[in-house]
Amino acid sequence: MNVFTTLQQLVPQQQLSKVAGRLAASRHPYVKRAFIRGFAKAYGVSLGEYERQSFNAYESFNDFFTRELKENARTIDSSANGIVSPADGIISQLGQIEDHKLLQAKGRHYDVGQLLADSEDGSYFADGSFATVYLAPSNYHRVHMPFAGTLTKTRYVPGTLFSVNNTTAENVPDLFARNERLVCLFDTEYGKAAVVMVGAMIVAGIETVATGKISRTEDIQESEHDMSFEKGAELGRFYLGSTAIVVLPKAAKADWQDSMKANSVVKMGQLLGQAKTQQA
Repeated sequence: MNVFTTLQQLVPQQQLSKVAGRLAASRHPYVKRAFIRGFAKAYGVSLGEYERQSFNAYESFNDFFTRELKENARTIDSSANGIVSPADGIISQLGQIEDHKLLQAKGRHYDVGQLLADSEDGSYFADGSFATVYLAPSNYHRVHMPFAGTLTKTRYVPGTLFSVNNTTAENVPDLFARNERLVCLFDTEYGKAAVVMVGAMIVAGIETVATGKISRTEDIQESEHDMSFEKGAELGRFYLGSTAIVVLPKAAKADWQDSMKANSVVKMGQLLGQAKTQQA
């Protein structure tokens, strides 16, 4: 490991995230103003494509960080059987799940069953496909549906809170299967599919429209659902940034576009590739 990832092991990750979460939720005018304006300056955030175009319009840093886009600011690709990006960001990796393994970074793989925290689900997705999208701090931080489907289950998995940038992915084994995460399972025309929202260093929380904000616990939390979503509909959001992983079954026969590869910049709703329905 390099110095950056070693330091992440030494700091109290959970306590640091809790303190950051309290500050990020503060509505005190001086606190929120300092955080919002300082962050916007550091990361070059412009509000041109967002609904609220004044920094003063946000009630807290969390409110600012999860800011909503203007209507029609993103186009949801309408290609038949198209799988679209769930978020603005950078493709960390995408490809096929081989021998139950997803590619994390060059030379590093991790187990799909470990990611989903369920061996049966892992077996189901063996030989399937995946796409991992990293949300940088300056990005739009809501996560949307990469396909249409019915949410059947959410599974909160407690874990570490390493950063999820490329440097850490290259140096920390099983990063996405070790960090705190929320697994969302869907019934789709391709069979069962998943979107995994992975927490990270200083992430103050994960929220979905089905669960509300997830309360951190030491144990896995599972909830049953029956909620339908259209492709491109909002699924959830991060309170400080992280990673969204799309997992498709072998039956989907996902064919990722040649232009989509590691380090490609993507926008929410942009076409990643095509899949095949169970009837196709």
